[in-house]
Amino acid sequence: MPTVTVKPELIRWAIDRSGLAAGDLLKKFPKLDEWQSGVRQPTFRQLEQFANKTMTPFGFLFLAEPPEERLPIPDFRTVGDTPIDRPSPNLIETIHTIQRRQAWMRDLLFEDGHERLEFVGSGKRIHNFKSLAQRIRQELDLDADWAEPLLSWEDALRTLRRAIERIGILVFSSSVVGLNNYRSLEPEEFRGFVLCDPYAPTIFVNSADSKSAQMFTLAHELVHVWLGTDGLFNLVTMMPANEETERFCNRVAAEFLIPGYKLTERWDEAKATRQPFPTIARWFKVSPVVAARRALDLRLISKPEFFRFYERDRDDWQRRKVQQRKKKAGGDFYRNQDVRLGRRLASAVVRAAREGRILYRDAYRLTDLRGETFNRYADIVLERMKDERQ
Repeated sequence: MPTVTVKPELIRWAIDRSGLAAGDLLKKFPKLDEWQSGVRQPTFRQLEQFANKTMTPFGFLFLAEPPEERLPIPDFRTVGDTPIDRPSPNLIETIHTIQRRQAWMRDLLFEDGHERLEFVGSGKRIHNFKSLAQRIRQELDLDADWAEPLLSWEDALRTLRRAIERIGILVFSSSVVGLNNYRSLEPEEFRGFVLCDPYAPTIFVNSADSKSAQMFTLAHELVHVWLGTDGLFNLVTMMPANEETERFCNRVAAEFLIPGYKLTERWDEAKATRQPFPTIARWFKVSPVVAARRALDLRLISKPEFFRFYERDRDDWQRRKVQQRKKKAGGDFYRNQDVRLGRRLASAVVRAAREGRILYRDAYRLTDLRGETFNRYADIVLERMKDERQ
């Protein structure tokens, strides 16, 4: 059977880039070692399968040398104050997908004569984190106590997302690449990112994280919109990257979610429960570790106290994460698309497709939904839009 010529270093690069164990790949490609050494070459079909398995763009395997892939946005992720070297294929593909959606939405809004959103970048002149947090709340029409009456973190996250979408920001959230449940987005790699634009500012939240942790990610990326800066975010041990913008975003996000005067007023009440941080977390619908970090910022606890709690909370989160992965994915598929795609983009794509402004082929590409699945979701979206107008 005819083979194709591929440089061994490109085979090795694709394996390294994928993060997959060589032993697992050998099960599917028994001659992989020979491909890596150049002793033997794969067939065209084998190379296609190898590219798919390693999540490598097929054309990359025919380059003269391994490419140096760079993230298209500023990377504020660190581990121990050290920048992260290489992004995973899942992260790179997710950013490119969201960029395509943002570009399409921006063109649509511009074509329809929409004005620039004045709040994008308006926070550059505000150096007081409390003032900026209050400005953001006012724009979203949320008061300082907005989260406490809500029954759950999920309700709070939904309320915040919808408030953000109402003012013109696109919000996407997913735990996998596209609809591929075998390609997970790991919170340890990134928690979210933001793509700023005066017409279609865009936030992506990694929904593999807990709902309460997603609250902080959403607030953090929201501050980036006000500053007009793109960025990729992880936040290790609740300590921001050693970068001025990230430190400021964290301070504003913390003040937005847990106003300092509110926590100071209720600190004695929280301490009386003997579990102050989970109690504060329930009040403000944030994670317990965010509550603890806020108490540290306000000098209500010491650094050793914070890190003792952080270690316990991290261990608990790892156990919860294992339990969650053992459970089968569930929920309403079509309702989940409102979160994955965001209501704002979904409504725009469905309306444009039904009005003939874009081809259905393009609508499928923008949503990852095809054929009857897209049509059924489109009917649900249009019905919802009708209800919202009434």
